[in-house]
Amino acid sequence: MISSLQADAFVECPESAPSLHVRKGVMHDIPAILELINGYAAKGQMLPRTEFELSEAIRDFTVVTRAGSLVGCGALHFYTPTLGEIRSLAVDEQAKTQGVGRQLVEALVEEARNYEMDAVFAFTYVVSFFNKLGFQEVERGALPLKAWKDCVRCPKFQACDEIAVIRVLRAKNCPIELGTWMRRAASNDDRLIQIPAVKQSY
Repeated sequence: MISSLQADAFVECPESAPSLHVRKGVMHDIPAILELINGYAAKGQMLPRTEFELSEAIRDFTVVTRAGSLVGCGALHFYTPTLGEIRSLAVDEQAKTQGVGRQLVEALVEEARNYEMDAVFAFTYVVSFFNKLGFQEVERGALPLKAWKDCVRCPKFQACDEIAVIRVLRAKNCPIELGTWMRRAASNDDRLIQIPAVKQSY
């Protein structure tokens, strides 16, 4: 369970609302990020995080603030020199209809571009949200096994119902295996490593 985002996180902020500010996370953001993420974790919608974990990973985080208050967070985590994950996406309940989610994902994608990554992926319940930002659905078992290291401690690991989405950033430089993932996902290839999952009808 990586993200608390719902479909309304894409809705644009009304012009009359206070402006949103996107920036990299810093150490003093940790208490607010913990409160946001663990609030969703208590509802079973995200994995809980500790102060120690966030202290180690704070450089991965981007945050959105409004009038000085943190209203959203997300992280870009590197798995290989060419592939990263957008994760830990959370938006304050009071800001879900103000485009915070869109700004977070766009900022994280731009950061991945700056690091010259070839692709980024995410796990989500709201594929339509990510589709609007250029992501495509991919077979979850096609992702590197190391991408599942957080999943093994998730209560839903044996019956995961999240969907993997991926966005190719540098198609010309994309490794052969990435193109293979996309082709396999499209063809529903049974040779992929299968992670336990609930069968869904789309």
